[in-house]
This record gives sequence, structure tokens and C-alpha cells, in this order.
Amino acid sequence: MKNINTLGIDLAKNVFQLHGTDAKGKCVLQKRLSRDKLLEYLATLSPCLIGIEASTGAHYWAREFEKLGHTVKIMAPQFVKPYVKSNKNDRNDACGIAEAVVRPAMKFVPIKNMAQQDMLLSHRARELAVKQRTAQANQIRGLLLEYGTTLPKGIRHIKSLMTILENNQEKLSPKSQIIFKRL
Repeated sequence: MKNINTLGIDLAKNVFQLHGTDAKGKCVLQKRLSRDKLLEYLATLSPCLIGIEASTGAHYWAREFEKLGHTVKIMAPQFVKPYVKSNKNDRNDACGIAEAVVRPAMKFVPIKNMAQQDMLLSHRARELAVKQRTAQANQIRGLLLEYGTTLPKGIRHIKSLMTILENNQEKLSPKSQIIFKRL
């Protein structure tokens, strides 16, 4: 096996592109690997510097690569882009990542541990729930207007929806009442 000093990996969902360089920066490896073969292959390599872009799954892969003894650096895609030569494709992206990770002035993203990922998940799930709740409240408010019934702004007024429906039965069809109650 050639001595790989730096490895740029273009992360993907199913097929990963690897670009390895030696200590002088000369390309010694260009390889495509499926998801299930990636860790198996990296386990055969001597510890090296691995560069990846910050994308979906980057923190998971960084933790997995570190378990194998590699040093992992995550970079924001906009900082890698200037190092990608020629047309954008997986092979050129992996090469650009390998080039960018050894730059002394490169800015790196700290690898999140599992607790940090859990906290981020919690925040993102809550943010989505709040957005969906607000969207549904706005939809109810707008649909009620189509029947000539107004509902004041503010999420707290949604709690009084049943009372509003009862007070406006003459404006609503039986079918619309059922749908509003479901909403």
C-alpha cells in the first residue's frame, strides 16, 4: 500500500470518492468506495490526515474516522471551492478537499460529539415543530376567512377555535366544520 499522508474524501449518501496524497503532495490514490466498504478500507490505512466538507453526515463520519486513528478536519464547502480544479465532479471535489485540508490558513469546523449532536437535533426538531404549528395556525386563520370568520392573530387564539366554530356555525358547512376540527 502506498504511503498516504493526506486523504480528501468527498462524502455522499452511497458512493464516496477518495483522493490520497503522499508527504510531497503527489497523488497516490484515487478510489471510489461504497458506503459499506469505506470504513473497512480506511481501517487498512496507516493513520493519516483526512479532510471532509461540512455536509450532512460529516460529524458522524469524522467520529468514525477518528476511531480508526485518523486525524480528521472538517471544512466549510465555500472554503474548499477555490481548490477544486476544472469541472465540478466527485473526483475533482475529493482532490480539492485534499488540497484545502493542508493549507495553513484554512478554517476548520470543530467535530461535534454525540451530546452536541443531540442538542442540535433537539433545537432543530423544536424549530420545525414551531414552524409547522405557526404554518397550520396561519392556514386555519386564512381558511376561516374564506368562510367570513376571523380569528385574531397569535397562537393563543387557536386554543379558542372550537368556541369560534360553535359561534359561527351558520357561516360554515357541516363538512368545513369537520375539517376545521381536525385541523
